[in-house]
Amino acid sequence: MQIAFAIIAALTVVSAIAAMSLRSLVHCALCLAVAFAGLASLYLQLGAPFAGWAQVLVYIGAVAILIVFAILLTRSSEPAPPPLIARPWIVGVAIAVLVFGVLTNAIMNSSIANREPPVKPEPTVRQIGTQLMTRYVLPLEVIGLLLTAATIGAVIIALHEPGGKKSAPQPATTGPHNEDGKLESAKT
Repeated sequence: MQIAFAIIAALTVVSAIAAMSLRSLVHCALCLAVAFAGLASLYLQLGAPFAGWAQVLVYIGAVAILIVFAILLTRSSEPAPPPLIARPWIVGVAIAVLVFGVLTNAIMNSSIANREPPVKPEPTVRQIGTQLMTRYVLPLEVIGLLLTAATIGAVIIALHEPGGKKSAPQPATTGPHNEDGKLESAKT
């Protein structure tokens, strides 16, 4: 069990780092989906089946796919990405490591770390589903509408040409035209 946890945790961390550092947006999105899958498997391994399957359905099945579609639909001429290792990147990593160390020290020296854990509640998937479909139905519908609006927005943006002009078909006209494309009047 410990070996499986270590492998899943390493895969999740590596894919999360790859999602932040790769240059291709599509590769970043796919690495993000792998990180979501690693989190879902960790939830399942820790005995939280609802959280694990919700992670699979919501984050992998909806959010990650929506991100991939949005990237593919809104692709335009992107400038070349900056170099991977730059001074701001190194400073950011140093600050992140410093904050991680301070937070770890604060947690390990607090009284919360030495407390007995509370009794674990045992909600079933049926109870959670009942709550989602009764008490929390409005937030669930709002999230569905938000994801639908994001998808429609990505499609609308994808319909525009890179120059900002809308790509609409030109109306067909019949008859003789001059050099400007205007219809010439009939000569008598």
